[in-house]
Amino acid sequence: MPSAPSDDLFADDPAEPSTLALGMQAVLLRGFALAQAPQLLEEVRQVVRQAPWRHMQTPGGKAMSVATTGCGPLSWVSDRRGYRYAALDPLTGKPWPALPADFAQLAHAAAQEAGFAAFVPDACLINRYAPGTRLSLHQDRDEQDLAAPIVSISLGLPATFLWGGATRGERALRVPLRHGDTVVWGGVDRLRFHGVLPVAPGQHPATGECRINLTLRKAT
Repeated sequence: MPSAPSDDLFADDPAEPSTLALGMQAVLLRGFALAQAPQLLEEVRQVVRQAPWRHMQTPGGKAMSVATTGCGPLSWVSDRRGYRYAALDPLTGKPWPALPADFAQLAHAAAQEAGFAAFVPDACLINRYAPGTRLSLHQDRDEQDLAAPIVSISLGLPATFLWGGATRGERALRVPLRHGDTVVWGGVDRLRFHGVLPVAPGQHPATGECRINLTLRKAT
């Protein structure tokens, strides 16, 4: 009897390619950040010392389940005033920590691999997912420069990335992400809806009981 169709994209395929097309201008680069992961996580710890984790509010007043921080000349913030980029960390009143050179270099290399050779990020949103934490389908549309791609780096516990369409109601693919995987999307795919299913409980040797996600953007 044939098995039922699944939205999980190559979920259990041991022969999956190292580069997987998600759209015309969107790719998953398997293990692209794996070699740099220890240094990336050390730099995340340094950022957190200056700009601690926090649960931002949505414009509707609800606390986000994902803990966030950021670095770069600008970083993304959310509160009752809405979603936007800001030069000062609203928690400390100080400028955000500088964008680590390793973050920018890796994001540039990933974007180049995906066909966006001119990408130079100026903002990095860092998310921490505890078990059970999810991110609902949304678009990244607060950046002034929508011609630049998004580069998303996964570290720690595995997660299932939801890769949707141009509208929230379109059926989303379920893309398994592992430690070191990097997703790049831009061009015609820049405003695709995307999200993360609830992270399953587990323990990762690099991050413990959480998943860390770096999302690098060109905000201005």
